[in-house]
This record gives sequence, C-alpha cells and structure tokens, in this order.
Amino acid sequence: MPATIHPKAAADAVPAVRGRPALMLALATIGFAVTFWAWALLGPLGSTLHDRLQLTAFQQALLVAVPVLVGSLGRIPVGALTDRLGARIMFPAAAALTILPVLYLGHVADSLTAYLVGGFFLGIGGTTFAIGVPFVNAWFPPERRGLALGVFGAGMGGTAIAAFTTVQLSAAMGPAFPFDLVAGVLLAYAVVAWLLLRDRPDRPVAPGSLWTRLGAVLRLPATWQLSFLYAVAFGGFVAFSVYLPTYLTSAYGLEKADAAVRTAGFVVLAVAMRPVGGWLSDRFDAVKVLLAAYGVATVLAVLAALQLTLVPTGTAAFLGIALALGLGTGAVFALVARLVPAERVGAVTGVVGAAGGLGGFFPPLVMGTVYGLTGSYLVGLLLLALTAAGAAALTATAVRRRAVAA
Repeated sequence: MPATIHPKAAADAVPAVRGRPALMLALATIGFAVTFWAWALLGPLGSTLHDRLQLTAFQQALLVAVPVLVGSLGRIPVGALTDRLGARIMFPAAAALTILPVLYLGHVADSLTAYLVGGFFLGIGGTTFAIGVPFVNAWFPPERRGLALGVFGAGMGGTAIAAFTTVQLSAAMGPAFPFDLVAGVLLAYAVVAWLLLRDRPDRPVAPGSLWTRLGAVLRLPATWQLSFLYAVAFGGFVAFSVYLPTYLTSAYGLEKADAAVRTAGFVVLAVAMRPVGGWLSDRFDAVKVLLAAYGVATVLAVLAALQLTLVPTGTAAFLGIALALGLGTGAVFALVARLVPAERVGAVTGVVGAAGGLGGFFPPLVMGTVYGLTGSYLVGLLLLALTAAGAAALTATAVRRRAVAA
C-alpha cells in the first residue's frame, strides 16, 4: 500500500525545473520596488499639499493614509488571485493599472476629493507584495526560500526612493515630473515583466473560488499567528518610518532636516536586514531568529523609553530596533513558506501582508495620543516593548510547536 504524502511535502519534493530563478527573483524584486515607489508618492508631498489645498491636519493625514490602507487591504484578494492566475499575469497587470492613478494625480487632481480618489486607486501599487511572495516561493527550494524571500522583501525600499526623490524632483522639474517619471518606469516594467516573467511550470494552483479559498485561509491558525508577528515586525518598521522624525524633533529638539536624515538611516538599515533575516532563517531556523529579533526589540524599546542622551544611547537603541525589526520581517516570511501549503501561500501572504501594513498605523496614533496627554513618550515606548515581548512569547510557544510539527 503506497505511503500517504502530505500535500506540502509533495510540493516541496518536486524536482527542480530548468529555469532562471535568479532572473525571476530580480524581476519580482524590481517590480516590487517600482510599484512601492508609486504607492508612496503622496507621502513626501503631504506638507506641500497641505499648503496648496489648505488642508487640516486630519485631511492631510487622510490623504496620505488612503493609498496605504487600500494597498494593505488589497493584498488579501490580490494574494488569492495570484494563487490562481500566477504572477505572470498579476505583476504586469498591477504595474499597468497603477499608471492611471499616477498620471491622474500628476496632471488632473486639484482638490482634496480628487486626490482622495486618485490615492484610492494608487493603492493598487501597494498590493504587489502579495504577488511576489508566492511567485518567489515557488521558484526556490525550501532551504533557500528564506534568503530569496528576504531579497524580494528588500524591494520595500521603493518607499525610500519616493521619500528621497519626490520633493526634490518636484521642486527642480515641476510638480508633475515625479508622477511622469514613475508612470514611465511602471510602463517599462509592465512590458518587460510581460515578456520575461514566467511562473514555475509545476507550481501548485489553488482550487475553488476566490471566497472559498479566502475562507479556508482565514480558518488556518497559522494565518493569524503569522499576521500578528508581521504586524509587530513590519508594522513597527512602518510606524517608526512615519513617526520617528516627529519623535526626534519633539523629544530631542532636533532640526527637521537632521531628524529626516536619522530616520533615513533607520529605514535603510531595516531594509538591508530583511534579506539577512531570511538567510539566517535558512541557516539557523526562523523561530530562533524571531525570538532573537523580538527579544532585542523589547530590551531596546525599554532603553529608548528612558530617553537618555541621543548620542550614543538613543541612536544605538533606535538603530538596534531597526536591525531587529528588519531581521524579523525576513524571518516571518521564511516561516510562511515553511508552515503554509504551497498552493495557499499567496492568499496567506495577502492576509499577513495586510496585517503588517495596517500594523504601522496604530503605534503613531498611540504615541501621539500618549505624548499629548502626558508630555512624554515613556508609556508609548513601553507599550511597544510589551507588544514585542508578546510576539516573542507567541513565537516561543504556539508558533514553535507548529514549526516543529510542519
């Protein structure tokens, strides 16, 4: 009587096909970076649009938040569609569809309502994370997936491209130029991806309707556990990327330019550590990497809460948090590849990715509220430490047991 083979084990046991996984990884990473560049265009222009459109603080925050929220939540259906249609269709389609709102925002939008409409559809660019993860996962064997997914995840540096270039290009070349540039890059990528991108021929295809597959994914305990872990790691990264300039100017009295440079250092270090987290997960086990990452983040958040001297204590604390969160983001998706059946990776990635994106919104709100009530960031940073400790506890218990059984 033949032995029963677990579906996930069978998928992992498929012999390697002759192909170009390195090229596929490069194309996916470039596509992720380019679409995230587009997705983040409105953020750097927030203060400019505040003055031009005479917005309130809430309206400015809403304008910046809409594409982020849509991009985060949109990963859920996009991930499920990728499981069925493949990245060969979904990546060029997402890039091409993002061109329209980019050009609309650059040439047509002239009111808050118009920018909100454009920002809503700009959120399409933020969904590509859920396309790339199952695509890369299929092209690499289990022992190399952590590093490969970490390299792909470094494409989130596209947001840094937007932060560093949008305002400068707008001032030097005119307000429409950054949008025209990004639209051109998106078009070029869509064409190249259509010509060169290929799904692995033997990739597993998820059966059933979109809603049936989403329902099945939401019933998986691993989906919710991984969502929480990613909300802490990636959400923490997003939160600091957004709020660190305000924190540094309020807590330490830094000039805005100085605070922006220090925040850029935080972002670059976290992005660089993502592939390292994936590589370490391949070498030493993702659970161990996550325990170390959340443990370090817990200790350093407590240190930052004490608000000692910025140099060296504060700087070391925040750079250490960046390193830990970057490692954590890479390790979480190494764990996704290990715990989730191959035909459901896209759908799970959509949910987990949405949790990470949404996780970045709550800490700034908490920090701002706490500071407004107490005049101090102590409680806010201690809450961060408590959340990271909770993530470490979940990793050490339920997630570890699940990983051992996988």
